[in-house]
Amino acid sequence: MAPHQPPPTLPGKGKRIAMMTSGGDSPGMNGAIRAVIRTAIERGCEAYCIYEGYEGLVQGGNLIRKMGWSDVRGWLSEGGTLIGTARCMAFYERPGRLQAAKNMVLNGIDALVICGGDGSLTGADKFRAEWPGLIEELVQKKELTAQQIAPYKHLNIVGLVGSIDNDMSGTDATIGCFSALARICEMVDYIEATASSHSRAFVIEVMGRHCGWLALMAGVACGADFVFIPEKPRADDWQQEMCKVIAEHRKIGKRKTIVLIAEGAHDRHGNKISAEQIKVLLSDPTKCGLSLDTRITTLGHVQRGGTAVAYDRYLSTLQGVEAVNAILDATPETPTPFIAINENKITRKPLVQAVIDTKEVAKAIDAQDYDRAMKLRDTEFSDFYEAYMTTTATSLNTDLALPAQKHMRIAIIHVGAPAGGVNAATRAAVAYCLTRGHTPIAIHNGFAGLARHHDDKPVGSVREFDWLEVDGWASRGGSEIGMNRELPEESGMAYIAELFAKYKFDGLFLIGGFEAFHALSQLRKAQTEYSSLCIPMTLLPATISNNVPGTEYSLGSDTCLNELVAYCDKIKQSASASRRRVFVIETQGGRSGYIATLAGLSVGAVAVYTPEEGVHINMLAADINHLKDVFANDSGQSRAGRLILINEKASKVYNGKLIADMIREEAENRFEARDSVPGHVQQGGTPSAMDRTRAVRLAIKCIEHLEKFEDRSDAKLKEDPLSSSVIGIKGASVVFSPMKDVEQNETDWKNRRPKDEFWMYLKATVDTLSGRPAVPPPHKPLSGISAKDAKRGLSADN
Repeated sequence: MAPHQPPPTLPGKGKRIAMMTSGGDSPGMNGAIRAVIRTAIERGCEAYCIYEGYEGLVQGGNLIRKMGWSDVRGWLSEGGTLIGTARCMAFYERPGRLQAAKNMVLNGIDALVICGGDGSLTGADKFRAEWPGLIEELVQKKELTAQQIAPYKHLNIVGLVGSIDNDMSGTDATIGCFSALARICEMVDYIEATASSHSRAFVIEVMGRHCGWLALMAGVACGADFVFIPEKPRADDWQQEMCKVIAEHRKIGKRKTIVLIAEGAHDRHGNKISAEQIKVLLSDPTKCGLSLDTRITTLGHVQRGGTAVAYDRYLSTLQGVEAVNAILDATPETPTPFIAINENKITRKPLVQAVIDTKEVAKAIDAQDYDRAMKLRDTEFSDFYEAYMTTTATSLNTDLALPAQKHMRIAIIHVGAPAGGVNAATRAAVAYCLTRGHTPIAIHNGFAGLARHHDDKPVGSVREFDWLEVDGWASRGGSEIGMNRELPEESGMAYIAELFAKYKFDGLFLIGGFEAFHALSQLRKAQTEYSSLCIPMTLLPATISNNVPGTEYSLGSDTCLNELVAYCDKIKQSASASRRRVFVIETQGGRSGYIATLAGLSVGAVAVYTPEEGVHINMLAADINHLKDVFANDSGQSRAGRLILINEKASKVYNGKLIADMIREEAENRFEARDSVPGHVQQGGTPSAMDRTRAVRLAIKCIEHLEKFEDRSDAKLKEDPLSSSVIGIKGASVVFSPMKDVEQNETDWKNRRPKDEFWMYLKATVDTLSGRPAVPPPHKPLSGISAKDAKRGLSADN
């Protein structure tokens, strides 16, 4: 018999990691706390929470608490920060930091994860720099002994940025910013309804002293008439500029006027611009020729309120996991990092440099160097600003108009099933086309509508877009020109080519899901046979399933996640009422498990079943054993219900109802199980703020891309692989990929999804943070694995 082998040492064995929130609160902070605590425990560390921010660090005592796995259960759906945050003047002074260091040593803590703004994170880095001197001073003052401080010579700190302003350089998004933006868009949508009814103007003030991200993005998402941000003040005659734009919008028939202003807005000379000034201008005909019934709404702290949207939940979760990994990877020489996200990629970046860059923006604004302020913001910020300016003043911005010989007739078609953001993308594309002098053409009801078109009876209409018609589409769900799954070959490729020639299309902009991808593939291949199809074509992926090859993000997937997460939150309320109930929720997503996995990450699902992994009897038996163990050890103190998510095509045999019935049978009345199917609710009503803003940015890039091919011959177009392309977010970049390459190298045609699905690694994170034990493979018998025996995601053998 082999000698007994001790269990392997976990990476963080004996290490104590503390989590703290500081500064202002923002939605999503509780997701970060939960992730840090559970990841630390899973990695073999002891986990602590410091209550009331730096005040708790200075006070010590009961404000520094050891946390267990179940202590953070149900926190994902809670707003604010459940461990509190408070300003601490004592920490600004060395004696306060000295006391904080003493409390950390007494509690055996040598690593901190701090979620807060740049000020809080700057304080943390200073604390780390002073740490060796602080603990030596404590020994000199005989408050601690040399033996006590010996294990704590170095302090590791990792920052998470929690800020609704999204004002930290080096990251595309901070925890809470998209939740705040969603709240603003929701309020503006409400206000727009009453503004249109009464033909009023509303001046809406949002947060942002030195950062105009919220105001700008809300302007893009809601199609505001005018926006004021600190980084890019308007010209000296901003009053005339604003009045001219709004007067033009009223002239073409708009009944409502929305002006968004960041609280830090000012003119080019640094003089503050107030909502009251704007109201006076719009109300007084003697000042700029308008006489609008104008009201002011200051949204204030409602922007911070409520639960986090899906994006902030999984962003905070993934960043919390990465923060613990960064702690365990750190050496004494490692610079203090903060966890950032660029496009879809979680990264570590130097905290000090990010804080310096952030403060440089404020300095540039104070110095009235606005070009530098804009350059210091990321590329995405500038893209959105240009997109907003292009889509707002379509008939006024003559500088962007192209010569007549470069004008194109660009057809816009929706293919597939409805997805949030499709109308916003169409609105942006139409606005850009009109600004440049192009003719945007609507094809109603997809290729089926185009093929059924007859001059005498236009069953499916082909017509030019009108600007006033699309101006209100930014917040509309569904598809205003109709969508259809029919492919060009099903409609008759020869007839489709004939219609392309008849209407003299110079470019084609497709918006849709896998059917749109397949349609573009067919059109590209048919170019060798039909000259009329030799035009530039590009696809903007839009599907709730997020299964289009060539991109990691499709319009509509964020709206779907928000709807599904909201649905799950309500179901959890029902489950929590009985305290001993499991709900099995069947999600949409086709043969892609993206929606189920990301929703599971956002709601803390016990288990997630996807088509990629499949469902087998050993898996179900292990999960049922896990649930039995969980309920057997649950004293009933937690009010959070338990959820299992299953993708609609995860199995040909096991569906949500059958799994719920199996759980109920095996539970033997110790707990209950129910199934629930949200169905087409997941397609959403009003698109999410993220889908609306990204729709605008990506749609404009698509039309810009088509413009590059306006003078190419048929032969040149067929030679250039990018003449038929799909736009996408890959890693940290927005890229156009040649359709031919994506078709051949990236597409799993049988399962209608990418071969390499970027999110697959997240499945392990869902399982780890839910405490799900390792699942035995289908071909092996169960070995009695339970949550009690398993080490939070590790099998009993480990």
